[in-house]
Formats: sequence, structure tokens, C-alpha cells
Amino acid sequence: MVEAQEVPVGGMLQESFSTEIDSKPRGNETFIPVGEKIYAIGGPDDGVNLSISVRIFDNLTGTCNGRGVPVVLGAKPSPCMDHSATLLNKDRISIVKTDSSPDDKIWFLEVDTPFVREQKKIVGTEVVVWRKDVKADDSKPIVISGPSGVGKGTLISQLMQEFPSTFGFSVSHTTRAPREKEKDGVHYHFTEMSTMEKDIKDGKFLEFASVHGNLYGTSVAAVNAVKDAGKRCILDIDVQGARLVRASPLDAVFIFVCPPSFEELEKRLRGRGTEAEEHIQKRLKNAKAELEEGKSLGLFDYMLENDDLKTCYETLKKILGLNGNIDLPTYPSRLHLDASPIKGGAPRKTGLNMFAIDTFAENLLNIKEPHKPAC
Repeated sequence: MVEAQEVPVGGMLQESFSTEIDSKPRGNETFIPVGEKIYAIGGPDDGVNLSISVRIFDNLTGTCNGRGVPVVLGAKPSPCMDHSATLLNKDRISIVKTDSSPDDKIWFLEVDTPFVREQKKIVGTEVVVWRKDVKADDSKPIVISGPSGVGKGTLISQLMQEFPSTFGFSVSHTTRAPREKEKDGVHYHFTEMSTMEKDIKDGKFLEFASVHGNLYGTSVAAVNAVKDAGKRCILDIDVQGARLVRASPLDAVFIFVCPPSFEELEKRLRGRGTEAEEHIQKRLKNAKAELEEGKSLGLFDYMLENDDLKTCYETLKKILGLNGNIDLPTYPSRLHLDASPIKGGAPRKTGLNMFAIDTFAENLLNIKEPHKPAC
């Protein structure tokens, strides 16, 4: 158990900063030492709320020393009146915002997770990643299906942009030959027909299909690789593939994205202006069949109508437990953060269980047990 305590601004930590680099606290900043670095979280206020920005200082000298303001990934928390910060597992910082709604109260700043280290190599500078609280039991793979033109690709792209270290795609297998610049294990796992057929027979594939004489499919190992990398796997597959995955042992969340009407779907496909009429007619024919199959009883857990993209995306986040539903006190209170669900620093699920340790808070708020998200 790790007791969450607000790190005070001022004192020895504040005095160790060099005033030559504007290291004075801005608003109600909190300072969290992590190895050789100090993360300053907070910022100037607008007269009512405090912004939540991030600065990095050298733990030995108290200066920026080439660090300063990092590249920030993920959706940033909205301003708040105050916050507390606690280091967890030496690779992320929990932020509890006061006077915030339950779905905006708990955030995490990843500072040294595998994803952060990977991004630092790519951009060549300091990187941090913001993410909202995600419950420990919300780590199931996600199967998203829907007809062409329904907007599922846009929804997935928004998820990847807002939660860059949370989700990942499995690398599919195929028996076709690699095209120019395609890399084995990156674009596809390229394999022989006989090998893939044997693996399918041995139950090593969740779903597969024959396309133009070649096999394509998603293996159990490919999905597990995403999980082992600390991410939640997204499978963007057709209804036929979803049916095969549903029949497999994989415990996943199945979501079908549908248009408000078939006429609207046709309008969207034609609005692209990129395909010949023959191809449009083929897509419409396939879409009609998929819409009928999507209604099959017991195949999909959720039917998500994409009439308005913003509303649809917010509903998708609620389904996936990404909007937070933990009620915490809005007045000063001591909390215990149970960090045991975090295994190996994997960023796929922060999954902290929070317990009030003030008797008054326990009786008033009844949060002795962690709340589960309501879908």
C-alpha cells in the first residue's frame, strides 16, 4: 500500500532550484523526485483555477540542465483549483484533482514506462504521457466491427491519439509475399501456407479468412504480444472475423459500429469521391450483409450508432471504462492507493484501488471498496 500525500510547495526542494532558470513555483506546483529528475506539476492560475503543466529539473543541480519542458502526449487534464501528486512504481505519478467531477478527478502522468522510453528514442528529448484513470478490470481486448464508411477507423484513431500508451494493434499473419518496404513482424507476420494452415488447425488463430488465394488472420500469440507490451489490444475486423473470435476462448469486448441509416452510409461512401461506381456498389452490398449480421443475437456486446462523431466517441470511451467513475472526497482527506494491480510497470492498466482511511470519509462516502465503471 502506498499512502497518497500532497507534496508541499516550498521548503528545501523549492530552495534548491536555481532562480536563474525561472524555477520558482508557478501557482500551486507539486514537485516529485524520480531518479535523477524532479517533475514539477502545476502552473500559473487564471485567478480561479490552476493549469496543469509539466516541467523537468535535474535532481542534483536543481536546474533544467537540458530538460525543461517535455513533449507531452495524450489528452491533458483540465485546470483545477488544487491537486495532490504521488509517485507510483517509479515510472508514473498519480494526480488527484480537487473540486473536479468524478470522471475527471484521477489522472496519471507516465514518466518512465516502456512506452515513454520508446517515444524518447523517437523524438530525441524528454517525453511524458497523460492518461485518465483506467480500472484494473478494463483490460480486455476490443473487437470493433462495422461496414466500410461507418467511421470506425476515425473512432480508433481518436482513441490512439488521446490514449497513446493504452491501446495497440496486433500484427496479422498472411501467406502472401511481402511488398516493397514491408517488414516482417511490423506490417505483417509473413508465413508459408502450409505453416499457417497447420497453426489454424492447431487452434493458434483467433480468426482467419482467404482473400485472393492468400490467408490472413489474427493469432493468439499476436494478441498476447500486445498485452505483454502493456497495451490493450484493438482488433479492427469484419463481422465474419468477429464471429470467429467470439467462438474462440478470447475474453473480449465486442462492439459493432453502425450508421444512423443505410442511406446515410451510402452518402458517406460517395462523399469520399475516391472510388469508381463498381467499387461503391460492392461496398454497399457488403455493408448491407454486415448490418444484418451485426444484429445477430449474442454476437456483439454493444451496438454503437455513429450519427454524431463526438457523441459516438464519448459513448465508446464510456463503454471502455475510460471516463472514470470513482467517487472521492472533494475536501482534504487521506487516501490509500493500492498499487498492487500494477504489474511490472505495464501501462496498459493503471488499475489503482483507492480506499479512504478517514473514518468520517468512509461513513460519508461509502468508498471502502473500489467502484466499478457502469456501462
